Amino acid sequence: MKLVDYTKEFKYNWKLAAPVMLGMLGHTFVSFIDNIMVGQLGTAELAAVSLGNSFMFIAMSLGIGFSTAITPLIAEADAAKNFVDGKSSFKHGLFLCTVIGIILFLLLLLAKPLMYLMKQPVEVVELAIPYLDLVAFSLIPLIVFQGFKQFSDGLSMTRYPMYATIIANVVNVVLNYLLIFGKFGFPELGIVGAAYGTLISRFVMVAYIYLLLKRNNKSNGYVTQIKLFVLDKLELKKILNLGAPSAMQMFFEVAIFTAAIWLSGLLGKNPQAANQVALNLSSMTFMVATGLSVAAMIRVGNQKGLKHYIDLRRIAFSIFLLGSILAFCFGLMFFALHNHLPKLYVDFDDVKNLVDNTEVVSIASKLLIAAAIFQISDSVQVIFLGALRGLQDVKIPTIITFISYWLIGFPISWFLGKEDVYGSFGIWLGLLAGLTTAAILLYIRFNYLTKTLILSNN
Repeated sequence: MKLVDYTKEFKYNWKLAAPVMLGMLGHTFVSFIDNIMVGQLGTAELAAVSLGNSFMFIAMSLGIGFSTAITPLIAEADAAKNFVDGKSSFKHGLFLCTVIGIILFLLLLLAKPLMYLMKQPVEVVELAIPYLDLVAFSLIPLIVFQGFKQFSDGLSMTRYPMYATIIANVVNVVLNYLLIFGKFGFPELGIVGAAYGTLISRFVMVAYIYLLLKRNNKSNGYVTQIKLFVLDKLELKKILNLGAPSAMQMFFEVAIFTAAIWLSGLLGKNPQAANQVALNLSSMTFMVATGLSVAAMIRVGNQKGLKHYIDLRRIAFSIFLLGSILAFCFGLMFFALHNHLPKLYVDFDDVKNLVDNTEVVSIASKLLIAAAIFQISDSVQVIFLGALRGLQDVKIPTIITFISYWLIGFPISWFLGKEDVYGSFGIWLGLLAGLTTAAILLYIRFNYLTKTLILSNN
């Protein structure tokens, strides 16, 4: 095939992926705003939000990862014009997302005492616990929203989740300003104010996406008159079989980044705050790759429903090419601005915390160099993971992600991340190794499966 066979798909892929990117960036932007506002209070507060969110990220990864099972099922049913199967997949998926959201909330409440056992700075833990209580409850509306989002994505209606996320961000920013700093007569709640902002904005997000889907002719029949508790065991089993491995794939990746937060905490509050800065910045570019991953999942799911396997492979590689180009640009940006971007997160006019703030910026600037290097690996692995989900191939990719992140990446982070070796930078070298291994192995898996499908169809 010629290069133009791939590049001609860029426009449609971008049209499909851009709203998903903006929606995913919206989730990250909530964290970005929290971090910048909380960073004005001090490095201990920033580290506390980092520690609290580290538990949240693990729970979110399981819930969001599970919800991705809905998208390929809806995409396949939509391509085959099978409304009954599509509605059944959505209803059962939404039920399971609600149950999982409640379970994850309860597990987080039970996990709080672990903070004291993890040798994290006591000052940080005492600030993190009340923050986590509220943010944990926001998991329920967040995972329910993901059920609606993945359904909407499966119908190629990727704009609606974006609109809901934008509204939620506006609510979050306003509430953060009022409640963190106590403006216009509101109580000054510090980081707990940030938690209230997150919680309320997520309920708004669910209500808004439901209203949008209800008003649309294409989606109205799916989201109205749902008998949520009239369930089919076979359909539940089908979604669980798809969703559980997808949840574990996301869990293995998010958990290694969470482990990086905890390993940084062993080095002290400033390395932990610096890790949070670099992680927050690099997660924004990751959301762009995630948008392309969703586009790959939708388009591969559509082509699978049509049994057009040659086009399926061509479209997936087109998305991979676009993702690699964007990742290269992001890598250059991080490398060029690694000394400047971390300064957004701290207040250099705060004389009392000047030494701490200076150390945080110094460490974070070095971590952004590692982030610049792994941009392409991170983009490639998540795009091929999305394409494999579109093929409904989830079990082998789960094994691949476990091997890459926990048998290769984490041991390197643990060994090189010690204070007497490379410290924070060593932790991120382990992340780089894990992401690169995953990218290579997931590519090999997708290449093998699609060639097999094409040969068997001829």
